[in-house]
Amino acid sequence: MKTQSLLRFLFTAVVVVIALLLGHALWKHYLYAPWTRDGRVRAEVVRIAPDVSGLVTKVAVVDNQTVHKGDVLFTIDPDRYKYAMAQAEANLAAAEASARAAGANINAALAAANARKTEFEMRQEQAARRQQLSDVIAKESRTDAAAAAEVARASWQQAQASGSQASAAREQAQAAVEQAQVALDTARLNLARTKVLAPTDGYVTNLDVRVGDYAAVGSPRLALIDSHSYYIYGYFEETKLPQLHIGDPVDIRLMAGGVHLKGTIAGIARGISDRDNPSGSNLLADVNPTFNWVRLAQRVPVYIAIDTSDLPPDTVLAAGMTATIEVHPHQTDHAAADKSPRVGM
Repeated sequence: MKTQSLLRFLFTAVVVVIALLLGHALWKHYLYAPWTRDGRVRAEVVRIAPDVSGLVTKVAVVDNQTVHKGDVLFTIDPDRYKYAMAQAEANLAAAEASARAAGANINAALAAANARKTEFEMRQEQAARRQQLSDVIAKESRTDAAAAAEVARASWQQAQASGSQASAAREQAQAAVEQAQVALDTARLNLARTKVLAPTDGYVTNLDVRVGDYAAVGSPRLALIDSHSYYIYGYFEETKLPQLHIGDPVDIRLMAGGVHLKGTIAGIARGISDRDNPSGSNLLADVNPTFNWVRLAQRVPVYIAIDTSDLPPDTVLAAGMTATIEVHPHQTDHAAADKSPRVGM
């Protein structure tokens, strides 16, 4: 009897010890193993808003449709912008005509200035010759010649001033041509922007535009999810962060059908909001006077890139889906990195 009692005691003790060891192992695994069920599928969302205003005349997509970069999403009434472009073309033609006229004016002004210069040089030579023949030519004739030379000089200077004025007018006309060209380019751009195009491959969602709606500049009318931008955000407890490193491989299992994906840690967030200690109105720390003795570990976002080459066919990814994440740390690589000398430490 004593032997049986001893065996039962030993068996019970062994079972209890095994249970304690298993419980301790499970508790450590839960607290420190690099895994989490709090994973979220994320994607880049482009908010599509028109760059010009007007009535919507055509909607070329439906909600949840797959589109490619450059596809037309919806069209805004282009008539007003066609008229604006025609007006800009007419203004450019008028500015170019004015520039040509200014060029002709400056050519005429330069020709007139050259003629006045020639006349001045002739009058000046005549006055100089008559001054040399003072004993033959009367003083009155010499005075008239000198006066004529001065009048020719004044005419030449006036012609030079007219040429400078014509040059300024031509520069002003050329500037008007450039302004008209910019206005035409803007009008042409506005006309092209009446067709709202998909900036990337993706999926149309939350389509909020109908034919006849008035679309305002900068007001989003639909969301486009970039089909090349899906990634996972895993929210890991802070106790597990020491085992997470950039480049670690990750197993991802979606809650939707248990689809298995592969990924890699691409980044770890360096800060989260502290809801217990916000800043006060005077920018001083507003410290909570109470403290909970049972503290839950904070969850830190970890960016995980999805390996698209290993993506199962017909897999449906939607932003907001839930996933379970398990990280496989490169222990040897990180240990070697920790032992290697570091520059600047």
